[in-house]
Amino acid sequence: MAEAAVARETFFALRETIARLEGRPIPALAAAARETLAEKGRPGFAGVAQPLLATGVDDLDAAMQGGVPLDGLTEVRSLGLRDAGAASGFALALAARLHAQAAGTAAVSPVLWIGDTVATMEAGLPYAIGIGDFGLEPTAFLQASPRKLEDALWLAEAALASAAFAVVILEVRGNPARFGLTESRRLALRAKAAERPLFLLRQGGEEEASSALFRFSVEPAPAQARPLPDGSVLGGSIGHPAFRLTLEKSRNPAPLSITLEWNAHDRRFALVPDAQHPALPGEHAAHSGADLSASAHRPDRPQALGPVLAFDRPA
Repeated sequence: MAEAAVARETFFALRETIARLEGRPIPALAAAARETLAEKGRPGFAGVAQPLLATGVDDLDAAMQGGVPLDGLTEVRSLGLRDAGAASGFALALAARLHAQAAGTAAVSPVLWIGDTVATMEAGLPYAIGIGDFGLEPTAFLQASPRKLEDALWLAEAALASAAFAVVILEVRGNPARFGLTESRRLALRAKAAERPLFLLRQGGEEEASSALFRFSVEPAPAQARPLPDGSVLGGSIGHPAFRLTLEKSRNPAPLSITLEWNAHDRRFALVPDAQHPALPGEHAAHSGADLSASAHRPDRPQALGPVLAFDRPA
């Protein structure tokens, strides 16, 4: 009986630990949660809500139950290194929106970009002038390029523990064996304890198990024409950068795919309806049409064979 009780308590403790790591309600704390909800209706109660970063797009915020968590791990991945610019741009757009949200409260903390050497060799380094044009102040942007992945992971943990940065962006290439579920759990717990967001930027990586609350797959999308003050568009121009987002990991059973454009001046996202944006790359050729022209001056079908006659050989 004693061994069964110990095994049962061990099982319950393990289940609660997994629930904490996954961000799900813990069964043992369900009664306390109900009491907290009841207390919210009483006067004098000041509840502390989970800090979230809303994107401003209703469908996306609803799928994330309010927005991107500011005390956890969020993963942004590109399907290939050719899409590294789109994934990096989306992560920087989130950081710029976070700065815009905290601009009127106090001194804005800087953004720390930690780029793994292998990733930066392929995807390149952030460019100060481009960062400024994208809506993020270059003076509030710090960059680190550790030589080893282990150093990058240690630096990310130390940066989160210091709580000196508004957001930490960790860029890795692919799915390295030295960065798996255990390492992502440590980073997620560190971000939760420090109440700071961590964006994992996975360049050219595949889906894998991680402790990220949300995972985005980002692809480049064709930009629309630049809008004019009178509401019209400038023909032949290139407008705001656009992203094709797929929310691969969330509490929703089905993934959400939408197209967003980023307005760096206003620091906000805008939804691009499917009826307005052009077809994505790969959906049709640049000059669509028949691959081969139809044959000319030829019958459209083979003629039926006539009777075969046997002739005697000439003498």
